[in-house]
Formats: sequence, structure tokens, C-alpha cells
Amino acid sequence: MPRPPKVRNPSRPEPTEAELPLLRVLWNLGSASVRQVWEDLGAKGSYTTVLKQFQVMHEKGLVTRDESERTHLYQAAMPEERVQRSLLGRLLQQAFEGSAAQLVLGALSTKKVSAEERAEIRKLLDNLDAEEDAKPASKTKKS
Repeated sequence: MPRPPKVRNPSRPEPTEAELPLLRVLWNLGSASVRQVWEDLGAKGSYTTVLKQFQVMHEKGLVTRDESERTHLYQAAMPEERVQRSLLGRLLQQAFEGSAAQLVLGALSTKKVSAEERAEIRKLLDNLDAEEDAKPASKTKKS
């Protein structure tokens, strides 16, 4: 019996693990042809596989395609940060039951964190604390 087709939300497409490296190249280059991306990835695998992936990604809304020239140019349809946040949000819910603390602790325990990364994390936490302190105290509702 054939599998039912995947239901896709066109307003929030998410890349697959195989599509992410292609998007990374586009985020770095801005726009590129299939051949440029294939070569940037080390010309590993089949050129036609990369072409097919781009066609699927275009259908999903992950990339845009400029067809004004003979060689089509592809560009990421969403900024890298938006895609990362979407994937991270899904991971947060699916694997960590919505606990940001557990996600961060898990991430920090998987690999050695450099001094620069720790400083960046501390700065982010300090900024979050400062934002929280700057918010006016909420008024309690009277019944």
C-alpha cells in the first residue's frame, strides 16, 4: 500500500537534513546556479541529484529561482536565522518538552564550548536579564 503524501505547511516550510547544506551554500553566496552549489559542496554525488533537490526545494518554497537567464539562479527564500529558529522551536517541543533550559544544557554537554562561545552566551544571558529588568511590573487584575 502506498504511503500517504506528506502534508506540508507552505507558510512554514522546513528543510530536510539533505537540504540544509544546499541552503548554507546559498546563505553564503547569496544566489548561485546548481553547478556553483554542487562545486562548492566538493562536487560530491551527482549533479542531477542536486538539481532535483533544488526543484523540490523550489516547490516547497525554500528557495526562489531566477529564470531570466539560461542558467537559473537559486536564492534562499528565508534568512538563515528564521530557518534555525523554526528548526530549534520544533526540536525544543519534540525533544525537550518545551524546556529551554534542558535544550541549552543538552547542547552544552554535547561538545566542548570555547571561551569565546561561553562569553557570547554570558552576554546573551546578561542582555536577557537587562531586558527583563527594564520591563514595567505588570499590574495585578482586580476582580
